[in-house]
Order: sequence, then structure tokens, then C-alpha cells
Amino acid sequence: MHLSANKHHKLSLFFLLVMLLPLTGVASEKTTPTGNYKLKLLTQPVSAPDFQLKDMDGEQHSLKQYRGKVVVINFWATWCPPCIREMPSLQKLYETFKSKSLVVLAINQWEDEDRVFEFMGRLNPAPTFPVLFDSDSKLSELYKVQGLPSTFIINKQGKIVYRAKGGRDFDHPQIMDKINALF
Repeated sequence: MHLSANKHHKLSLFFLLVMLLPLTGVASEKTTPTGNYKLKLLTQPVSAPDFQLKDMDGEQHSLKQYRGKVVVINFWATWCPPCIREMPSLQKLYETFKSKSLVVLAINQWEDEDRVFEFMGRLNPAPTFPVLFDSDSKLSELYKVQGLPSTFIINKQGKIVYRAKGGRDFDHPQIMDKINALF
């Protein structure tokens, strides 16, 4: 079957809208957990590349400033359904361990601050951890990110000890136990 360019364009727009429709209710049941709680343990921990990125308020953050703390770095985007689903569990993880000096850094890819700010306002609960911007993807290249979301867990010595590709339930007891063991 051959479609004219105009019909093909309209059909493409229709499918794009259908795919994006579930994202309009960000704080809805679509944020339910994925059931994935496995983290890949690096057999040989590697030094996490340092960086300097700005947050939504224009403040600079560097990995070096968090030395001595456990750091969860999560690369994400607002258009990524698994990223959206895991945000509430990242917030729960952060709330559980922030008194033990856990730092969660959500590093947005390619999007402008206004879009991300508006998106964060629709999340329930709204994240209270820093959201940083890697607008040119230089940091994701350093971390060899191959898809979103991608997460790296860094120990107090600044070494990447776990990584995860794809969405996770960061408030799952098995992940919570692994994070707690790093303190």
C-alpha cells in the first residue's frame, strides 16, 4: 500500500500523539514501578569522571564536591517513559538515605531549563534532589551512556561500583540494601 506524503505525515503525527498521550498525566498510575531492581556490580570499580554542570537555579555542581558521600547519577530526559516512571523511586531512595549523605543527581540530556522546570512541577512527588543539565552530552560521553535512563552509583571514594541501563525501582529493598552497604 502506497501512501501520499501528506497522508504519511498525518499518520506519523497521529502515532506520535498516541505514543505521547500517556505522558500527559505524569503523576498518574503510569509512574508505577517497572519491577526491575537489578544493578550491575562492576567487578573492578573505576574512577567516576569529574564534571561541572549547572542546576535549574544556575548553581554549579561538581562530582568532586560530593567526595565522601554515596552518589547516584541518573541520566534522563522528559520524553523518556522509563525515566518518568523511575523518578518517584529515586525520590524515595533520596529521602531514605539523605541523612546518611546520599546524593542523587538527575542529569538531563539535551533539553532546556524551562521545559525541565515545567516537567518537574508536574511530578508527584516533585524531586528535591538537584537536576543538572548536560545540554551538549559531553558528560554522557565520558560516562559512556548508551541509552536513557542510565544510572551510575558511586561510592564514597569516588569509584563507580554499580550501573544500570534502563528504568529501575530504586526504592526496591534489594537496591536499598546495596546502597545502605556503601555507607
